[in-house]
Amino acid sequence: MFRGINPINLDAKGRLAVPAKYRDQVLARSGGQMVVTVHPFDRCLLLYPLADWEVIEARVNALPNSTSRQARRLQHLMVGYATELDLDGSNRLLLPAMHRDHAEMDKRLILVGQGQKFELWSDSRWSSMTETYLNEPFEDDASVELTNLSL
Repeated sequence: MFRGINPINLDAKGRLAVPAKYRDQVLARSGGQMVVTVHPFDRCLLLYPLADWEVIEARVNALPNSTSRQARRLQHLMVGYATELDLDGSNRLLLPAMHRDHAEMDKRLILVGQGQKFELWSDSRWSSMTETYLNEPFEDDASVELTNLSL
């Protein structure tokens, strides 16, 4: 399980070091093989261990793309941008320039554990999104699941 928020740096070549607390999990789950793709709704990247990505990819590809614009959106963005990455000997991943450009990334990044995957944000986008969330009132029409969630 990946969880937590981790400030990390992107080097001049577009590499990021996987934080030490996740390295054993990444190696155990995927032998260091990861997949990066774009988030279909936010300007961030998704980073999956390869085996976990293959399950998601099969689900997305099984959607009825001939009738659903949202299914085509997921297929075009998530599967279309999916790129395999290998953890190098220094525990780094090289993010393709196209992905970095899409997510408007510079040197400072935020790696967010989201269970079986990570989200990878530019530091400025993450801070802006977090501030927006914190300043928005909680909707009165919140779903039953949210209303009954005990935190």
